[in-house]
Amino acid sequence: MELLKELCEAYGAPGFEDRIRAIFRREIKDHVDRIEVDGIGNCIAIKEGKPGSPKVMLAGHMDEIGFVVKHIDDKGFIRLSPLGGFDPKTLIAKRVTILTSGGEEITGMIGSKPIHIMTPEDRKKMPTVPELFVDVSLSGEEAKARIEIGDPVTLQQQFQVSGDRCTGKSLDNRVSIYTMIEAVRRYSNENVSVYAVATTQEEIGLRGAMTASHRIEPDCGVAIDVTLACDTPGASEHEKISSLGAGVAIKVHDSSSISNPKMVRAMREIAREKEIPFQMEILTMGGTDAGGIQRGGSAVPAITLSIPCRYVHTVVETIDARDLEATVALLAGFLDKAHQIDLSYDG
Repeated sequence: MELLKELCEAYGAPGFEDRIRAIFRREIKDHVDRIEVDGIGNCIAIKEGKPGSPKVMLAGHMDEIGFVVKHIDDKGFIRLSPLGGFDPKTLIAKRVTILTSGGEEITGMIGSKPIHIMTPEDRKKMPTVPELFVDVSLSGEEAKARIEIGDPVTLQQQFQVSGDRCTGKSLDNRVSIYTMIEAVRRYSNENVSVYAVATTQEEIGLRGAMTASHRIEPDCGVAIDVTLACDTPGASEHEKISSLGAGVAIKVHDSSSISNPKMVRAMREIAREKEIPFQMEILTMGGTDAGGIQRGGSAVPAITLSIPCRYVHTVVETIDARDLEATVALLAGFLDKAHQIDLSYDG
């Protein structure tokens, strides 16, 4: 889990994924033929198969939800512009890190109006991101000298392991980077060419996956992401989406893509053959890089493999290491058989 810990504790807001890209390159370079970085920051690790082999694109996004500095007032308090979807109530009293253009890391605390001076009407309202502020314990003059408008901001949290459970920030979606690295290390099939893409800016519109798919023009694509594990108090049985410890989730559809039915069938068959625990996933709100892959220039059949995750888009995202291993095993198993799967449509 040391690699996953390093990935999760590194900072990488959308558009500022440099640190994650460096880890991905370091860990995968000895297992691929070449690495390319495109103009939007996607890191494409290519392992060539035999000439004429089908191209399989893997996609896992490097970015985590974050912010940029929007305003610094004369007292040194900072207002934020969000990059990605936040539930504001999960942000109050959290620590953040501001990465300055000069390379400095400045810790701040997200503050709000104290409950002691709220009116009864105030207490009934949910906070909004514009109402929150960051206190960096600096005067206005010093804050403006060290921090610039547009500097990226991410939440702080240590990665922790308890038994089979891992918790921390940005498991969405550093688990995908870990999964791609491990699957590329494990598979051995010269009949496919694999393009493992650590994508950028997924949290603000699947941008990296879409541009990479246009560039690669793969024959099929597999996105790796987390999905909701609503197996907690307050959620009814039909709202679970997935459950921790029940295995890799094979996605049927979400709001960004419908998984290719033949790829769904192939994943299910491989999982059963290799006795990999799996569950089927339908996510009615939310999307993954599969939606970006499908919209590539060659209209690509695609699917998502998901790792169940509790408390998504918070600093206590929680996964089960057994589900992560099942995802790695299924992805590697698919890569070993991808050249045998007929993805054509009749007629």
